[in-house]
Amino acid sequence: MLYSIGIAELKSIAKGVEACDEALKSAGVNIVAAQPSCPGKYEIILTGEIASVQVALDRIKANYDKYVIDAVRLGRVDQRVVKALMGAPAQAPQGALGIIETFSGASAIQAADAAIKAASVEILDLRISRGMGGKGFVMLTGHVGDVTASVEAGSRYAKEQGLLVGTSVIAAPHEELWKYL
Repeated sequence: MLYSIGIAELKSIAKGVEACDEALKSAGVNIVAAQPSCPGKYEIILTGEIASVQVALDRIKANYDKYVIDAVRLGRVDQRVVKALMGAPAQAPQGALGIIETFSGASAIQAADAAIKAASVEILDLRISRGMGGKGFVMLTGHVGDVTASVEAGSRYAKEQGLLVGTSVIAAPHEELWKYL
């Protein structure tokens, strides 16, 4: 059995709650999170078998298409992404710093998963939606070449969807900066 995460963001809180109910009734999935997020969006994060999560997301897309901002399924999501998403403390920073900023939480999670799988980096921080106008970002750390490769790989999905705000790679961040990240 392979498990995955499905993320859907809708531009209506009312329709988001309704879509979440339908998704739960249509497939054997569980809620990781279902909540309003900035600015007036509704964010749904589901988990379950790959096929079940896909059925739930397909149902949301089919019945709430005009409200869907972004919806993605991540199969075999890296455990470091899940830990970062759940707020697990980051490892000590090292080397370079890479940042991928997106217009949606779903695209930030997708970026984090692609980035972490692309090279030898660690997730320093992963935040989605709340308090950021609905945006998301991931901060990565590691050797500059790995961070650069990860940022490029991670930003690809968001760029293709028109959801990429920007990226940065800082080869050698100032010591003082690390204290505030």
